[in-house]
Amino acid sequence: MIIERLKHSASYLFLVLLLWSCSSRAEQGPLRFVWLSDTHVGSPSGAADLRASVKDINSLTGYSFVIISGDVTEFGSRDQFVLAKSILDGLRLPCHVVPGNHDCKWSESGATEFSRIWGSDRFVFDAGGYCFIGMHQGPVMKMGDGHWAPQDVRWLKATLADLPHDQPLIFVTHYPIRDEIDNWYVVLDELKKFNTQAILVGHGHRNEKMNFEGVPAAMGRSNLGLLPSPGGYTLVEIDHGLMTIAERNPGRGTHPAWDSIQLEKHDYSALTNHWPRPDFSVNSNYPGVCEQWQFDTHWTMAASPAVADERVFAGDGSGKMRALSLKNGAPLWKFTSGGPIYSTPAVAGSRVVFASADGSIYALRTSSGKKLWQFATGRPDMASPCVANNIFYIGASDGKFRALNLADGKPVWEFSGVGGFVETRPLAVRGEVIFGAWDDYLYALNSTNGHLLWKWRGQRPGSLGVMYSPAAFWPVTARQKLFVVAPDRLMTALNLTTGREIWRTNAWQVRESIGLSPDASRFYVRTMTNTAILAFATDPDFPKKLWELDTRVGYDINAAMLVEKGGVLYYGTKNGLLLAIDPRSGTLLWEHKLGVTALNTVAPLDEPDEVLVSDWDGKITRVGPKRH
Repeated sequence: MIIERLKHSASYLFLVLLLWSCSSRAEQGPLRFVWLSDTHVGSPSGAADLRASVKDINSLTGYSFVIISGDVTEFGSRDQFVLAKSILDGLRLPCHVVPGNHDCKWSESGATEFSRIWGSDRFVFDAGGYCFIGMHQGPVMKMGDGHWAPQDVRWLKATLADLPHDQPLIFVTHYPIRDEIDNWYVVLDELKKFNTQAILVGHGHRNEKMNFEGVPAAMGRSNLGLLPSPGGYTLVEIDHGLMTIAERNPGRGTHPAWDSIQLEKHDYSALTNHWPRPDFSVNSNYPGVCEQWQFDTHWTMAASPAVADERVFAGDGSGKMRALSLKNGAPLWKFTSGGPIYSTPAVAGSRVVFASADGSIYALRTSSGKKLWQFATGRPDMASPCVANNIFYIGASDGKFRALNLADGKPVWEFSGVGGFVETRPLAVRGEVIFGAWDDYLYALNSTNGHLLWKWRGQRPGSLGVMYSPAAFWPVTARQKLFVVAPDRLMTALNLTTGREIWRTNAWQVRESIGLSPDASRFYVRTMTNTAILAFATDPDFPKKLWELDTRVGYDINAAMLVEKGGVLYYGTKNGLLLAIDPRSGTLLWEHKLGVTALNTVAPLDEPDEVLVSDWDGKITRVGPKRH
């Protein structure tokens, strides 16, 4: 009688499946696979180290597949993706790969080339009775913590929903699943609803036994060989309910296992509520500030909205450009391009213009979303435009910077001397158009004909490399000076006409956030460690600090600009906190936590103390005083 009842229970079915799986594996032998991580093709030794590992992997027997847990390339360029893929195509085993932050943040295609070349940036497959699921967390285009994109979370939930509840699964990703991912818990809570056996991660370039809120995990070493250490990768074996993990160095053999994980049926339900989650209590300190409305696109947003004529214009990772009502956030129209839109639009007259990762620049009618013209560059475009005197200025990912006629999109001129892709919004001022690129340089072109006036490379000795380029900040100028902040952590003032350095300092550890007061008397920067916001005078030929505000937010690297309007200075952090500051005294006026992820550069409104802000979770929010 008891046996008959058990036959119809889920536990009985799981036992049968488990016994069948163990019996099947006993007949087949252990499940063995190869785990590569952080290959960084494009770094000095990345390609050579990967070739050595591929050759060594092909000499092994008894292995079923290869997984790669991110940072396949150094810089996310198409050339590096193609090179890495050509090397990995030499494997005799199936290869399953997800990108990492290096593949996404500095990508000239917004990481869209990754999916084109590998077919997907996720994976799911079955092997040896286990379901392997791989998914990354960017971040796409902007500096900040890792982030689970809303579209990827939807995919994961759908994938998990198709599995038997007791299906043993192994999850592969790049970042460790803890608070260096701003919304780490979103995926971890989903994995804890299922029989997750282990999580395998990269990013840290070392072997390390880990545990994420009770879920067993391991970090695998980078494939790079950094003298005196040789290159290497990881061998994983699953046998009789035990996963053992060992390092192997090509040409030197395999080391003894450095970790083992017991694979067994897991029930994490008792652990779900025992771990800290983000705190929103700061909002109670300023009860007069509220979210007046919010629109959720449900897709990554890596760019800011634009506001004109009582409309909000914003693009997202689905390729849609939307117009919303400024009054209440109601959707007015949407236009779908062929690729993600990570470009902050510009509005001039009746046109809204922007770039898309489908390789085109678009102009739409602001009232209806009707396409007025389309200019094809042939490469995914990440840059944001500016408009001046009916000319549309924008960089691209094809080594060119263009001036297009706003009326019809026809080229006025093209500058072909850019050595890397452009993502910034340029500055058009006094006959010059100024922008940085991911090629080490800041450029000043004649805005009439595109001729190069000067270019500046300001990296400090010992820190050379394109990832230190002055490429993400939006240039600001005052008193014939151009003020620069970049990933080299230095702050610089250049002569606007010649590009000559007036002053340069490392006294404050700045990065990419900068802003200018409307009267051009002050410029603002944000430091990284123990984050502070500072104001400097624009007049003197030396850095004259006016005030400094300790924000108490800790470490912040969000590549959002500081914007002043209506007597308020605004900044949004990497973890969803919106700050409003008195720009003359540096006094904090109010703060409001919108979420847990990075806020893009805000768009202040004409109404006092009101601002529009988008975030990586795809939400557009109007924030301001409570309306009575």
